[in-house]
Amino acid sequence: MVQGTCSNAGKSLLTAAFCRLLTRRGLRVAPFKAQNMALNSFVTPDGGEMGRAQVVQALACGRAPDVRMNPILLKPTSQDGSHVIVLGRPLARMKAADYFRDKRKLWRSVCQAYAALAAENDVIVLEGAGSPAEINLRSHDIVNMHMAHAADARVLLAADIDRGGAFAALVGTMSLLSRRDRARVDGFLLNKFRGDPSLLDAALQTVARRTGKPFLGVVPMLEGLRLPEEDSVGFREAALPSLEIGGPDAAALAADAALLDVALVDLPHVSNATDLDALRGEPHVRVRLVRRPEELGSPHMCVIPGSRNSLADLRFLRDSGLEEALLAYGRGACAAAGEGAFAGMLLGICGGLQMLGSSLHDPLRLEDGGSMRGMRLLPLLTTLAAEKTLRQSRVRAARPLAARSGVLSGYEIHHGVTRLAEVASVPKGLSVRPLVFREDDEPVGWGLCRGDGLPPVWGSYLHGIFDDDTFRHDLLRRVRVAAGRAPAVEERPYSLGPELDRLADAVEAHCDWPGILALLRL
Repeated sequence: MVQGTCSNAGKSLLTAAFCRLLTRRGLRVAPFKAQNMALNSFVTPDGGEMGRAQVVQALACGRAPDVRMNPILLKPTSQDGSHVIVLGRPLARMKAADYFRDKRKLWRSVCQAYAALAAENDVIVLEGAGSPAEINLRSHDIVNMHMAHAADARVLLAADIDRGGAFAALVGTMSLLSRRDRARVDGFLLNKFRGDPSLLDAALQTVARRTGKPFLGVVPMLEGLRLPEEDSVGFREAALPSLEIGGPDAAALAADAALLDVALVDLPHVSNATDLDALRGEPHVRVRLVRRPEELGSPHMCVIPGSRNSLADLRFLRDSGLEEALLAYGRGACAAAGEGAFAGMLLGICGGLQMLGSSLHDPLRLEDGGSMRGMRLLPLLTTLAAEKTLRQSRVRAARPLAARSGVLSGYEIHHGVTRLAEVASVPKGLSVRPLVFREDDEPVGWGLCRGDGLPPVWGSYLHGIFDDDTFRHDLLRRVRVAAGRAPAVEERPYSLGPELDRLADAVEAHCDWPGILALLRL
């Protein structure tokens, strides 16, 4: 089991690395995280919802994601409330106190899920959450030491040295653990180190002497690693890692004639920001975060991502002035498109799609409750329904969104039921069209269009819509042509496999891998 001294210590990636390394040895391996509080989730082939980090770890094991790998998923919708998903299915929206009260019942589900996975595999690689030394949470904690004891797992304790204070965090964590918990820790891992590791020798020896635990690895900072990081909601940089914040960099745009400027609106309740990972991996695409109206500028593309609370995030856009800036951008793009020109593209994914519409209604108080006027850039009416749509979807992207109609794969996670307004007014020269269709021809995406020109405003419920290389590269090429940018010198495929191998190679090279295998009696 990989635990950490804090959130975002790199537990998810270390777990994925160990999954990959053990799988390479021909073992049957599965990841497991009893409870995950996540910004990013995924839908399994059988329609269950689980944390995205465990999906990446399952991929590292060469297997399909399974909700038993993450039996409890918490998706915060407010400061003190979360949607609780148990074994892939929505249970309820709960306040923290209610959730703590019901944890004993949920613990049975956790143990049953673990036992079933353990019976089918040679090794389970478990991941903790936050820190095992949070003494205010210890009595309710089912994901760290309580789970380690239940699984009889050996624990490696990881610390992020790049953040600073790693040695104090390791010593402090050990001092706050009970004697029984301390005995379960077999060693330490320092993560995200920059520089010459020999310079750490004296510090490593001091900490080992004070705690009685050895260091089993110093893992370097892996620059440019194209894998989703830990997704704890406690750290914005974990959900949206390494993104620059602010307005467009005119110098960068001038220096690279092919560079596309993509703005990502930073919502307080952002969900599944991993939808832009494939775009971020393209060499001539710069994705930046926008948090204030003055940062928006005139990007070639602007994305409103998914949201765990669309009504609250729409209210944030309105109160912060971002809505006004987005409306000006979207209307300008529509006006240009109506005359056959290009002035940008505004798109929304899932919750972002809902916000672009005419109205949002939450009669069952699944989020904030009540009704709100939308941004009215698309003539769409959305009502949050009791039954949640959870499905992997194969869809057809129609013209003019796609130059050639093709089939895309992704997933849907939403309570919203969206339809076109019966009486719809659209900007001059444009028409509203369904642009993304499920295999049963049900629309899950709409946009404003003129002929075969790029839609200036569109949105879709499909998560992962940019993961398809053909669709993504085709769309980016057409945006470059429309914006007068040069063709891209290089286009990259989006695949996590090579990145997982790079991660595993680095962990194997910089850890006492034979010693870790010995702990597992392998």
